[in-house]
Amino acid sequence: MNKLILILSMILLAGITTAQKSFYDFTVKDIEGNNFALSQLKGKKVLVVNTASKCGLTPQYEQLQKLNDNYGGDDFVIIGFPANNFNQQEPGTNTEIAEFCQQNYGVTFPMMSKISVKGNDIHPLYKWLTSKAENGVLDSEVQWNFQKYLIDENGNLIKMVPPKVKPDDEQITSWLKE
Repeated sequence: MNKLILILSMILLAGITTAQKSFYDFTVKDIEGNNFALSQLKGKKVLVVNTASKCGLTPQYEQLQKLNDNYGGDDFVIIGFPANNFNQQEPGTNTEIAEFCQQNYGVTFPMMSKISVKGNDIHPLYKWLTSKAENGVLDSEVQWNFQKYLIDENGNLIKMVPPKVKPDDEQITSWLKE
């Protein structure tokens, strides 16, 4: 009887696998505070970027918008996540951030609510993006504002692109053309 229980236990345990989370398993808040299920982006390539309004890299908003204008639509979307993790360079409220992005850069790609992208209060999505144990691909640390993560059409992390690499860089545009 004990052998039978042991065998059945082993069969049950063998059948249980830890499902690797994908990008699509997360729901975030958009900049207006509404739920935004990332599963609605299935089938699209996604560029995830942490943003800030008072950073030397803030002009990347313009390049992000151009990238969105050139490639956005049915096959590609950019999602901005304002974060105040680096020298308090994103001190504004969600409303102030949305107004800043619209007035200064004409941003039309989805902006999410301000989050933390590192530290003890890291948002679960960014924990997934930065942990190989969670994303199955790579460990990374968000180095600064405007770090980019490329997500494929199946919700898998492809790579991280450092903050100083511009959104219209060949490594991003060639990936979009694949």
